[in-house]
Amino acid sequence: MAKQGDLDAFKGNAAVEEIVDASKKVKVGIIGTGWIAEAHVMEYQKMPDVEIVAMADLIPGKAEAFAEKMGVENVRFYPSDKALVDAEKDLDAVSICTYNRQHAPCAIYALEHGLNVLLEKPMCVTLDEAVEIVKAEKKSGKVLSIGFQPRLDPNMQMIKKIVESGELGQIYYIQTGGGRRKGIPTPFGTSFIEDKTAGLGALGDIGCYSLDMVLNAIGYPKPLTVSGYKSAFFGKNPETFTSKGYPAEYAELFNVDDFAAAFVRLEGGIILDFRIAWDMHLDTPGDTIIMGTKGSLRVPSTECWNGSIGGPMKIYHDVAGKGVETEIPMLDSLPEGLFYHKLRSFVNAAKSGGKAPVPSSEIIYNQAILDGIVRSNAAGREVEINIPEI
Repeated sequence: MAKQGDLDAFKGNAAVEEIVDASKKVKVGIIGTGWIAEAHVMEYQKMPDVEIVAMADLIPGKAEAFAEKMGVENVRFYPSDKALVDAEKDLDAVSICTYNRQHAPCAIYALEHGLNVLLEKPMCVTLDEAVEIVKAEKKSGKVLSIGFQPRLDPNMQMIKKIVESGELGQIYYIQTGGGRRKGIPTPFGTSFIEDKTAGLGALGDIGCYSLDMVLNAIGYPKPLTVSGYKSAFFGKNPETFTSKGYPAEYAELFNVDDFAAAFVRLEGGIILDFRIAWDMHLDTPGDTIIMGTKGSLRVPSTECWNGSIGGPMKIYHDVAGKGVETEIPMLDSLPEGLFYHKLRSFVNAAKSGGKAPVPSSEIIYNQAILDGIVRSNAAGREVEINIPEI
C-alpha cells in the first residue's frame, strides 16, 4: 500500500518550496514569547525571505530577554499584541504563541488590522470564540492557519490516502485518542494548568491533535452531538507534582482537565469514540482504529502523543473470502521537521494570498467537539453541536 514514491514525491514538493524569492522579506511579529515561540523563531530564522521585526509579551522584559536568548537583533518590543499591531505599519504576519485564553482576542485583532495569522493550537477555548475568529478572517481576506503540524507527517498523510482510496469502504466507527502516562506540562510554570490562562487541559494540548488526525482523514464531517466527560484526579493530587520536584501548590491551582473522553456522532452516520490523557495508570488508552465496510485500519499509538504513529499501520480486510492483514510500512519523517514545514507553508500562503495550509473552516469543527465535551460534562448529558453559518 505505502510506496517510497509517496515519500519521494512529498520531499520533492518540499524541495520546491525551498526555492524562495528573498528579495522581499515577509515581516513577522511574534505575539507571546513563551516556550512555543522558541520553535517559531528557530524555524523563521532558517527562512531567507522572513524577517522578525517585533515581539510582544504582557510580562515586562520577557520579550527582550527572549530575543537575546534566541539571537534576534533589530527587533522592536511591545507590552501587548494591540500595541504591536497598532505600531508596526509594515507588518505582514504574526505568529500567535500566547496561552489559550488569549488566542481568540489576539487573532481577531490582528485579522481586523489586515495581518496574516499563524495561530497556535488549540484554535481557542470555546466554539463562540472560534466563530468570532472565522468572522474576522472572512472579513479580512487574509490567511489564517492553525498550528496542526502533524498533518504534514507522511504517515498521517498516508492515513488520509488510505481512507480516500476506498480501501476501507464506508467508514462507520472510529476510535482515537492517546496520552501520556506521566505528562502534565508544568516545566513552564502554571499557564497550562490554570483555567484563567489555559481554559482547556489535555483536551486543548494534545486532544485537538488526536481529533485532527482522524477528522482530517475522513474529510472533516460536521459533528452533531457529543456525550463528554472530563476529570482531574491526578492534577488535583499534590504528589503528582512533588514527586517531580514541583510545588505542591500546583495541585491547588490545577483547574483544567487531565483526562477526557467522548462519544461523538458525526454527519454521515459515523461514530467517534475519543479519549485523551495527560496522566494515567496505563501506557496508552488504545490504538486509533478506523472501521469500514470493506476493511479496518489500525494505527499504533505512541507513548506520548507526538504527531506521528507508534509503528507500522495494518489494514484488516478480506481477500477471496479469507481474513488477511496488510502491513503499511512506516514512512520517514521530513528531514527539515514538521514544525519548519508548518511555518514554511504559512509563509508561502501569506506571500501568495493562497489557501491556508490548515484552514479554520475545518478546525472550527475540531473546536466544536472540544467545546461540546466541556458543555456535556457540565450538563451531565449528551448535547447538540450547533455551528452557525458564517
